[in-house]
Amino acid sequence: MAHAKYIFVTGGVTSSLGKGIIAASLAKLLQARGLRVTIQKLDPYINVDPGTLNPYEHGECYVTEDGAETDLDLGHYERFLNVNTSQANNVTTGRIYQSVIEKERRGEFLGKTVQVIPHITDEIKHRIQKLGKSGDYDVVITEIGGTVGDIESLPYIESVRQLKWELGDRNSLVIHLTLVPYLKAAGELKTKPTQHSIKTLMESGVQADILVCRTEHELSEDIRMKLARFCNVKLEAVIQSIDVETIYDVPNKMLEQGLDTVVIKKMLLRTGDTPDLTNWNKFLKRHKNPKSEITIGLIGKYVELQDSYKSILESFIHAGAENEVSVKIESIHSEHLEIDQLKEHLSHLDGVLVAPGFGERGIAGKIEAVRYAREKGIPFFGICLGMQMAVIEYSRNVLGLEDANSVEMDPKTSNPVISLMEDQKDILDMGGTMRLGAWDCELKSGKIKEIYKQSMISERHRHRYEFNNEYLERLENAGLKSTGINPKSGLVEVIEIPDHPWFIGVQYHPEYKSTVAKPHPLFVSFVAAAAKFKKGRK
Repeated sequence: MAHAKYIFVTGGVTSSLGKGIIAASLAKLLQARGLRVTIQKLDPYINVDPGTLNPYEHGECYVTEDGAETDLDLGHYERFLNVNTSQANNVTTGRIYQSVIEKERRGEFLGKTVQVIPHITDEIKHRIQKLGKSGDYDVVITEIGGTVGDIESLPYIESVRQLKWELGDRNSLVIHLTLVPYLKAAGELKTKPTQHSIKTLMESGVQADILVCRTEHELSEDIRMKLARFCNVKLEAVIQSIDVETIYDVPNKMLEQGLDTVVIKKMLLRTGDTPDLTNWNKFLKRHKNPKSEITIGLIGKYVELQDSYKSILESFIHAGAENEVSVKIESIHSEHLEIDQLKEHLSHLDGVLVAPGFGERGIAGKIEAVRYAREKGIPFFGICLGMQMAVIEYSRNVLGLEDANSVEMDPKTSNPVISLMEDQKDILDMGGTMRLGAWDCELKSGKIKEIYKQSMISERHRHRYEFNNEYLERLENAGLKSTGINPKSGLVEVIEIPDHPWFIGVQYHPEYKSTVAKPHPLFVSFVAAAAKFKKGRK
């Protein structure tokens, strides 16, 4: 296939309908037919990237191999496709305007008046086609964030209109995701919101080719015909997306509805006859038929919004299926975790995970949770800040350094067991001090090396503060071992307590690399250890 073809996914009526899951599911079906597929997300907010957004605002910030801080939907794309994304897969309005303004400052527009059309829309079109022109993909699926009609989304919709005209027939199509609500009082599904949504899209000059309808009830043939007629799409292109037990059911549901078949027919794609979902369905079978259940306590400070820890929660689903175990997650707010409540909150758990995060709030609760898991022999997993909390807890309660802390929490601590590297200290730009993206880690010994079954690994990072190597020898002599280091900088990446059933802290984010096809080995091992702990306790 000489040139990539483009699929645009828009949304209407309301947000949070699941454009990312529909996009990922369609991509999975096309990939399973032998096509090379990637997905990108266009976000209409003016932040340059999600890196500075509070998790309560937009869920977790997902980090790619090349160090891009991106929307959490890219996590879905990678988990479904088992293919890495990059900076090019996530574009924000902030980044678009920043690029155009920088070009204007350099004089690239030769003194012309810079406007939304053509300058902003040209930049958007360039970003959309960047992946397609690489030669690596047959199909590029572009998810447009927000809801049709939002003022922020207008330049993106206009760019889609222009691209559809420029690319020509069969080289692009638009899928519009909408809601068909059920009115209990009337006892019927209502199509009017969808009709209005399509009308709004058409006012911008874009005609949807396929309608994907989120619904809690089955769409009757009459409803589908009505939608097809009033929304100007073929009957076969009215696709039902009914609520399902798990997001991993959606590819099969879209296969049943024929979404991939309609796309292939409309775009004249050359593919295999049927998608091969053998391994996907094996995963689903294990996920839905567990042989036992465990309870993991997730200790964090953004637990009110589950999307704040989306990749961690999905990693537990992958690892649970691998172990044929149902992983029940109990979210525990670290800010509300008092010393006299530890037994009540933690004693029944089969494993404790202290989550990543930034800032001082909720730190005391995290440290006490680490101490409880360490002293009671409960399997413990610390990720990023969670690993740093384990170092602080051990320094205070085993080494006896009562004021041991991170300079993030206490810049004046006399025992900065977690600190900034020397070359970071004079950087004022917050983003400039971050260690982001894939970094190598050499595994020296211990459980971590047994888990990975190799000596050199690469994992993704997103943090600012580091283990202070001045305390390394004292901590190791006291029983907290450093079993993974960055070979170039000597920075500690992994800590373990060999005398504990399962106590591992990692400076990186393993959850970013867990997929359906390749569950992350650390999560798989942690879940197995928690199941063993529960069995032993019985």
